[in-house]
Amino acid sequence: MTRTLLIIDIQNDYFPGGAHPLVGPEAAAAAAARLLASHREAGQPVVHVQHVWDAPDAAFFAPGTAGVEIHPLVAPAEGEPVVVKAHPNSFLETDLDERLRAAGADTDGVVIVGMMSSMCIDATVRAAADRGYSVTVAHDACAAPDLTFGDEVVPAAQVHAAFMAALGDSYAEVVSVDELLGSDTSA
Repeated sequence: MTRTLLIIDIQNDYFPGGAHPLVGPEAAAAAAARLLASHREAGQPVVHVQHVWDAPDAAFFAPGTAGVEIHPLVAPAEGEPVVVKAHPNSFLETDLDERLRAAGADTDGVVIVGMMSSMCIDATVRAAADRGYSVTVAHDACAAPDLTFGDEVVPAAQVHAAFMAALGDSYAEVVSVDELLGSDTSA
């Protein structure tokens, strides 16, 4: 089976020193890089997604900034497509669906990694499942921010766990990178 790896928004603004740093982006990007290397070695398809916030008041991912660039750990190789999006749902107003179907993901499935668990990962996983894709999420290759609800700060680890649990309940198989690579060391 050839599954397409979909790398969503692993961009510089989500790292320390960026305009919107998440919690643990380095570990998530390193895990995503392991999957990327495995896909490249096996000749499996890879699609990168880059969020560009093209507005005068863009808080992050502004065009022409270093923050909008895809992080070097998962930078696209020559020939790997980059889908540019403006919404959390990577399918909305993009050609992602066509690219995935051309790569065979409609029959073989898609593996999703990236940032943010609570926004673009969630929206894209749900949209992919709604389009009939078999979806796997590598939970340790995703990162989340701390969020606020009313006066309560919800730590990133809880945000991430809640979203992975919800996606795993109905929309996707949620596993570790080690499980995907067949080197599960948790036992």
